Amino acid sequence: MFDANSLAAILATFFVAGVVKGITGMGLPTVAMGVLGSLVSPLAAASLLIVPSFITNVWQLLAGPGIGGLAWRLWPMMLAIVAGTAIGSSWIASGDTHLTSSLLGVALVIYSAYTLLARQFNVPRRIEPWLSPVIGGTTGIVTGGTGVFVIPAVPYLQALGLGKDHLVQALGLSFTVSTLALAAGLAVRGAFQLNDIGLSALAVVPALAGMWTGQIVRYRISSRTFRRGFLVCLLLLGSEMALRPLF
Repeated sequence: MFDANSLAAILATFFVAGVVKGITGMGLPTVAMGVLGSLVSPLAAASLLIVPSFITNVWQLLAGPGIGGLAWRLWPMMLAIVAGTAIGSSWIASGDTHLTSSLLGVALVIYSAYTLLARQFNVPRRIEPWLSPVIGGTTGIVTGGTGVFVIPAVPYLQALGLGKDHLVQALGLSFTVSTLALAAGLAVRGAFQLNDIGLSALAVVPALAGMWTGQIVRYRISSRTFRRGFLVCLLLLGSEMALRPLF
């Protein structure tokens, strides 16, 4: 059980993560795992993430123009995400917090550095049949080991040349599949407890409130400035988590 201060910190974290998702369209699990990973074990943080992540991502998925063609195009990647997560979840369920915390820090550093510095690249349609499963499997392993499911799925989906609405929907599809796969992986290994479900469900409220707030903020400030500052903070946080076992 969490005391009142810990509970307040957890709910505040999901509100902030929701704000980020409302402004940028992504980032809720990244922020939540990054902050909660410094407050509780990565396993506990991943369990808390399940319900708010699922609800917000399904909302994002269903808000798009239609999922049929997109799901047909991306199903090899989604299937590989499930398989990779099933393998990787053994790491986070093992209770080896030094390993999972360090892996989470590395994932955050890679994601933030790539988003800050890299130029957009394009993936030719002809190589998708074999590259999509590779990206999906890698994303699943990272998801299972860290609870963060943005690397390398997000850069890859951005490189497919999808329109804005289809890209947002593709991200929602990938995040939803990753969330369900992570929940299943933790449940199979007995690492997801019923009391985690209750608090995870409670976290939906601040997450949705944060999304609503973020959507308002998006029209009032420069999203580019906010995004850059957010990524710099994420880079510093990830570096600290990655190097923590050395000290």
